[in-house]
Amino acid sequence: MSAPGSRRNERMTLMTLTQPSRTLSVRIERAFGETYDFLAEPQNFPQWASGLGQSFAFADGVWTAQTPLGTVRIAFTPRNGFGVLDHRVTLPGGADVEVPMRVIANGEGSEVLFTLFRLPDMSPEKFAEDAAWVERDLATLKALLEGAKASQPG
Repeated sequence: MSAPGSRRNERMTLMTLTQPSRTLSVRIERAFGETYDFLAEPQNFPQWASGLGQSFAFADGVWTAQTPLGTVRIAFTPRNGFGVLDHRVTLPGGADVEVPMRVIANGEGSEVLFTLFRLPDMSPEKFAEDAAWVERDLATLKALLEGAKASQPG
């Protein structure tokens, strides 16, 4: 048995303080600023983020969406120069889900990174389903932004 404060106990403690996660990304052939500007506008989320539902509304300073779970509230990070697009989704029961999201420059284009956490009561199968859903949403975002670029007069 290890003494308190030993490396083994520290590892065990740290493991209980974190959740499994996956950071999913997509390369987008649009400049960092264009990608960030699109994503920094919450009203654009329904165009690509099907997981947040289709009925997206802003009232009394709060964004809400209708999802299969019911009405969720969404708080977005204020605009910033660092590409941070984190948001917090408050589920109908009051639990908060933190969603780290970033846009980073990738040459003349950009990369969108989305970190998905496995919630404490979530099965590995449901976590895999959620990851596949996010990957589909990111593919939709890529097609939307790259299609918009192709349709712009050159």
